[in-house]
Amino acid sequence: MRISMVSEHASPLAALGDVDSGGQNLHVAELSAALARQGHDVVVYTRRADPDLPTRVDTTLGFSVVHVPAGPPGPLPKDELLPHMGEFADTLAREWRQRPPDVVHAHFWMSGLASVLGADGIGVPVVQTFHALGSVKRRHQGEHDTSPAGRPRLERLVGRTASRVLATCSDEVFELVRMGVPRSRISVVPCGVDVRQFTPSGPAAARGQRHRLLAVGRLVPRKGFDIPIEALARLPHTELLIAGGPQPSGLSSDAEARRLRQVAIRCGVNDRVTLLGQKSREEMPALLRSADVVVCTPWYEPFGIVPLEAMACGVPVVAAATGGLTDTVVDGVTGKHVPPRDAVALARALRPLLDDPTLRAAYGAAGCDRAHARYSWDRIATDTTQVYRRAGVMPAGSALEVSS
Repeated sequence: MRISMVSEHASPLAALGDVDSGGQNLHVAELSAALARQGHDVVVYTRRADPDLPTRVDTTLGFSVVHVPAGPPGPLPKDELLPHMGEFADTLAREWRQRPPDVVHAHFWMSGLASVLGADGIGVPVVQTFHALGSVKRRHQGEHDTSPAGRPRLERLVGRTASRVLATCSDEVFELVRMGVPRSRISVVPCGVDVRQFTPSGPAAARGQRHRLLAVGRLVPRKGFDIPIEALARLPHTELLIAGGPQPSGLSSDAEARRLRQVAIRCGVNDRVTLLGQKSREEMPALLRSADVVVCTPWYEPFGIVPLEAMACGVPVVAAATGGLTDTVVDGVTGKHVPPRDAVALARALRPLLDDPTLRAAYGAAGCDRAHARYSWDRIATDTTQVYRRAGVMPAGSALEVSS
């Protein structure tokens, strides 16, 4: 089938780790590649954020990327893009009238807005993945939420207009229902992991004699990297590596990196905390394999790809019991759940894992099995195409549909 992916701020070609480049970029890239491997014609539409970008890029992974003019052709924070979504939608409408896709799959709420406007009158079903909901963001960030004031209202509009809403975790389903999206139009399909790249076997990054904790993600406060730093004070002979953010040369000028460094100094663990800065996708498997435990302690997390990558590498995960992390990490089987923003509980959960290599190996093996069985991108792509069919693209035939 012909699939139009719309990802207005998160280009699948962008480097990961910057403030507005993270899990959504990776999700769009990996899902598009997996769908292309299955024989589908996939085009990703994303905003032109550089005047020198070509209009269309045909990637080596089998999908194409179209850079859509919407606002100034330069970097803009995603929370400033809403006024330009009309221009984005106009381009989509022109493209789709000339060559209608079989389905439009929008990623993030502004992409959904542009997609339902662009597809209006063309008769193409729109499937929506929000990745994050404004109601949840406002609940956790309060006055620090920089989203446009109209986001909750527009999210409700998109959710009620789309042919199908694809939630990435069970927790999100409840939020969508509260927004007024009919439960009958919601399907759950999680994010995935590249189980060919992230494997238990392979080289591991160099390390010393200390136990090693690893945390990965964008350097923004909601990722909660201060929590494992505070827990480290209760965990002797243990180091913490934090991967993500700007290039290493830019860490000294990064506000969140400076804040985390001050937390480490205040807790007396500065000599055991290393901020690595941005790491390439190619470097991540070896870095994950070098860890005894991967810690994921965000205030909230719509899904979270890092725990999947750790599990696929056979590394146990201790995660905050929030959002999609409660689906991904099975407490007492592939890792442990802890209350969000609780450094004491985190240290208490980590201590027996660090002291018991047999327990770590058992959790790691179970995590690897779970990642392969449920979260490979090929499995996710198959489940996603079933959602497309439920949205009205084509009869489902004899194929089993993903459970709603």
